Amino acid sequence: MSQHQALRLHVPEPSGRPGCATDFSYLHVSAAGEMRRPPVDTPHFDTRDLSYGLIRVLDHDGRAVGPWAPQLDTPVLRKGLRTMMKTRIFDARMVIAQRQKKISFYMQCLGEEAIAIAHALALEPGDMCFPTYRQQGLLLGRDDVTMVELMNQLMSNAADAMKGRQLPVMYSFKRAGFFSISGNLATQFIQAVGWAMASAIKGDTRIASGWIGDGSTAEADFHTALTFAHVYRAPVVLNVVNNQWAISSFQAIAGGESTTFAAKGVGCGIASLRVDGNDFLAVYAASQWAAERARMNLGPTLIEWVTYRAGAHSTSDDPSKYRPADDWERFPLGDPIVRLKTHLIGLGAWSEQEHEQVQKELEAEVAAAQKEAERHGTMLDGPFASAATMFDDVYETMPAHLRAQRQQLGV
Repeated sequence: MSQHQALRLHVPEPSGRPGCATDFSYLHVSAAGEMRRPPVDTPHFDTRDLSYGLIRVLDHDGRAVGPWAPQLDTPVLRKGLRTMMKTRIFDARMVIAQRQKKISFYMQCLGEEAIAIAHALALEPGDMCFPTYRQQGLLLGRDDVTMVELMNQLMSNAADAMKGRQLPVMYSFKRAGFFSISGNLATQFIQAVGWAMASAIKGDTRIASGWIGDGSTAEADFHTALTFAHVYRAPVVLNVVNNQWAISSFQAIAGGESTTFAAKGVGCGIASLRVDGNDFLAVYAASQWAAERARMNLGPTLIEWVTYRAGAHSTSDDPSKYRPADDWERFPLGDPIVRLKTHLIGLGAWSEQEHEQVQKELEAEVAAAQKEAERHGTMLDGPFASAATMFDDVYETMPAHLRAQRQQLGV
């Protein structure tokens, strides 16, 4: 008989389930201003401490402290707050529209608004984002993409530029540097690295920004992308949004229990940062640092954005089945909108009265956009894109067998 202890597997469990409070001590939260800001040309192995700590700028009183505090003008901060507010209002109305059967499906970014919106400020025209379905803030902060366009896509109506061929929230805007969203996990990383390599091969000046969630780091594409990005020093920013939950699977299942997702980048030879994703100023500062590295041919940067998915994974999900209902209210990194609002009030550049007024203005703006989009139809009552469009955009010249099929359909 063997004298050895029986082998057993370790299956990670979340530190909170329905009916009990979550213990968030696993997050390892650094104090605001505590983490150093190294030179942009620092080698990857000198970012190890930054991949285990947490880069933060805003303290509990809303003050910007530490070496990562960026120099952002007040108008930019005000626009950032307004865009976060608009994104949250947009999401809330679209969730209601789904419940009314006007759209078939929706995914909100409640609690994560600062990440995409502040990151976009660090990018330049021509840069390409390879987003997931929770980066609508990349678009809602722009002047050249309207909410009506987004809503037309969600409703798959007659004005949908995608002609009903994409699932709702899977937008595509080449002019806005927003690559077509794919429902397949982790494809965004290999696409972003490939695009960045092509930009470098052509001698261009544009960089790429790829996005995945914590759960997608368990996909093989994640590791493939890191290898190519490191070997060829691709001018790319690799964003891992760690919102603690991949549908109903806790982030530890993907490997975030005894290490961090940022640390995986360091192990692959990539400079890596772990950042408070609910801190608008920290998000901008880290994004700017990574973008500058890419533009200076210093290689890729992996950023783990620590945040919390405050809402359901999608309108098909019920998070009360697998986690405490009040987790978001107790999440130690707070609400990104409240934190930036507090900072602006401290600067004398915002007030509670203005906040209420802007909230009402944005609610009216989103409602007006929805009314305009519904003029082109909804999933509830149409009209929809013609069935004839299924034959379009496949071949430059439609072959005979497709023309025959179209005639048989009578469209």
